[in-house]
Amino acid sequence: MLFDVILPLAIEGVFTYNIPDVVEPKSLIGMRVLVPLGAHKQFAGIVWRRHTDALPEGITVKDSICMLDERPVVTQVQFSLWEWVASYYMCTLGEVMKAALPAPLKLESETHVRLNEEFVADKPLSDTAQKILELLLDRKERTIDEIGKKAGLRSILPTLRRLQESGAVLLGEQTEDRYRAKTEKWVRLSDGYRDNEGALQLILNALQRAQRQHELLVSFLHYTEDTGAIRREELLSLTSSNAATLKSLTDKGILTIEDREVDRLYRAVATQEKKELNIYQREAFNEIKKQFADKDTVLLHGVTGSGKTEIYIHLIEEVIAAGKQVLYLVPEIALTTQLTERLQSVFGERLGVYHSRFSDAERMETYRNLAETDKYSVVLGVRSSLFLPFKNLGMVIVDEEQDDSYKQQDPAPRYHARNGAIVLAHLFGAKTLLGTATPAVESYYNAQTGRYGLVKLEHRHADLQMPHIRIIDTKLQYHRKQMQGHFADEVIDRITNEIGKNKQVIVFQNRRGYAPWLECKQCAWVPKCANCDVSLTLHRRQGTLVCHYCGYTIPIPSVCPVCKQPSLKDIGLGTEKVEDELQQLFPTARVSRMDQDTTRSKNAYQRLINDFASHKTDILVGTQMVSKGLHFDEVSTVAVLNADTVLNQPDYRSAENAYQMLEQVSGRAGRKGQQGEVLIQTSNPANEVLKQVASHDYEALYNEQISEREAFKYPPFTRLLVVTIRHRDIQKADSVAALLQSQLQEVFGRRCSRVTMPLVSRVQNQHIRQILLKIGVREPWQAAKDMLAEQIRRVKKSADGKSATIYTDVDPI
Repeated sequence: MLFDVILPLAIEGVFTYNIPDVVEPKSLIGMRVLVPLGAHKQFAGIVWRRHTDALPEGITVKDSICMLDERPVVTQVQFSLWEWVASYYMCTLGEVMKAALPAPLKLESETHVRLNEEFVADKPLSDTAQKILELLLDRKERTIDEIGKKAGLRSILPTLRRLQESGAVLLGEQTEDRYRAKTEKWVRLSDGYRDNEGALQLILNALQRAQRQHELLVSFLHYTEDTGAIRREELLSLTSSNAATLKSLTDKGILTIEDREVDRLYRAVATQEKKELNIYQREAFNEIKKQFADKDTVLLHGVTGSGKTEIYIHLIEEVIAAGKQVLYLVPEIALTTQLTERLQSVFGERLGVYHSRFSDAERMETYRNLAETDKYSVVLGVRSSLFLPFKNLGMVIVDEEQDDSYKQQDPAPRYHARNGAIVLAHLFGAKTLLGTATPAVESYYNAQTGRYGLVKLEHRHADLQMPHIRIIDTKLQYHRKQMQGHFADEVIDRITNEIGKNKQVIVFQNRRGYAPWLECKQCAWVPKCANCDVSLTLHRRQGTLVCHYCGYTIPIPSVCPVCKQPSLKDIGLGTEKVEDELQQLFPTARVSRMDQDTTRSKNAYQRLINDFASHKTDILVGTQMVSKGLHFDEVSTVAVLNADTVLNQPDYRSAENAYQMLEQVSGRAGRKGQQGEVLIQTSNPANEVLKQVASHDYEALYNEQISEREAFKYPPFTRLLVVTIRHRDIQKADSVAALLQSQLQEVFGRRCSRVTMPLVSRVQNQHIRQILLKIGVREPWQAAKDMLAEQIRRVKKSADGKSATIYTDVDPI
């Protein structure tokens, strides 16, 4: 029987295979099937639907290899969401599948290489070929990646092909399931002694002379009186016995050791009652429920520190009581640390957590628990959590809904999780709650025009005042010689005073590394990336210069390679330099740093946040990771060292982004007790956004931005699509872009921009060109995307277009 199968590939359409011996076709939908592709490769695909169309004449269909599941791993609702993502964001179903499923569900065959022991060379072999054959002398099969790493070679495929053609090596494809369930060894009575007290008494009598075995067996019977079995390690610990004694009992057939599958994510948590809502939270809670009667989506606009999380918890409890599930989305993995503890304290084992810092096996278990059990009533996760196999979703909460991290950039699908959450909730007939202190302009516009409900929470918890904002003119401070390093004197005085009171401080600098670049003071040489059009960022502690786009790394030179002078100086400011300056200014203070460099390991977020929350750290330096959602009782002061880096971005959303980031990081101060203080250093204190932040006036920002966007035709009054053209050859990149622009302008006219170069126009040796399309909100949106896709297909058929990469980013940020 013929079925259409989705494979995790960036190829349009689906693949049709014959799955033999099918009794009930519907039962296969959503299961994985192993299928051949091409001459050698094998992939695990998802059975999407039965193929009912007639096959074109002369077309033969391959048979599948085998089914991989006993029950579906993808639900019909998931399929509907996949189709929407593929259609709306102009990508393939295969790309959505690749993003949606945990790695253990995506099987792909690997090429394995082994030595042909009968091979005799009839001519000298190259050095690369000899290295490969030497590695295979142990007669073990190895993958291509293993051979490349062990031999220290980058490109071995051409050499392997020549060795295969000469008969020196044999190549084959193998598919291996990489998921292994976690097991523990448990001890139980062997079958011959279970429910047979007479036989058990006889063996106890017989063991009288083997004292250690007798004591262990008696202790085992005592500890397993109710359960019948006990973990091996626990038994040995409780009885102070050794493994040899236990082995003697198993060798005699008295006890049996068996492997039992256990949950990697299980954590026993003591729960407690949820906190009571204050009068303002209760009013907002009731208003949200009232608006959900008429609106599927409600925006909760609550100032920082107003207690939005407690409102979420009360709403979640009501949804769970109705027998439904809740998806709680956050933009950053860092936010899951504190939220996990808070939610677990109320919902215990009913809470599941899903993000990329978990191992593949852990994510697989969360996925499987949702698909096969009713274990989780609440799932806390980042954007990829949208694709989990929920059964009965009742609500989706999108916390910090304005955050750009909800938008997937590369690779495809380039989806926005906030929009996907609204669609997912609609598929279940559920409700969506968007929560934030600084709404996205588009979301607030939707609320103002009645598309969303709107609820405001304008009081901080316990009636605390909003933090006081001080704007510090760094130009004036430098002129008066009132700067020490990158810190104004009044910032230093404030930090000194607060640390002396045993308070904590957050220092915000939205750039990681030590400095953005090095520069030679003699000849102005700046080290650049070999693969990208960017300067290399200085990471002094690692002793390297690093490209933050491709990872290219070189050691820090001691002299300028051009003029040979030791005149290299770091320019600019990163979190690493801020940390060093703070240690020099406050030698007795405990300083920590939270950025991408210090949070690479699995538990780094939790360690840093827990240390700061338990006051093992006095000053926390960080990028935007520290700017939103985190709650620390003792933080009295926030210092923003260089607001200009977030104010001066070449983007129509620059003012909005700057306000959101500065208001969010300001909200970390004074969340308990006294009013917080925020000191913002800038060379442009007259900037309008800074005035709006100082007065916490989101309405002023919104009114200004919405009028500008309407005048210049930007969202929410138009929809944007950015077409990106990439090519390794700069001339071909230009010619393909020019050809596509001319064709798009014939179709879209003035709605199509000229070809532009992004700020970084070469990344990983790919030259980048872009074309912007503006489509009016009243124009046929899907028809516009269809016409765009058709023009891209035509260009890809051209001589240069065949080797170019062309893709579309829908609703770019």
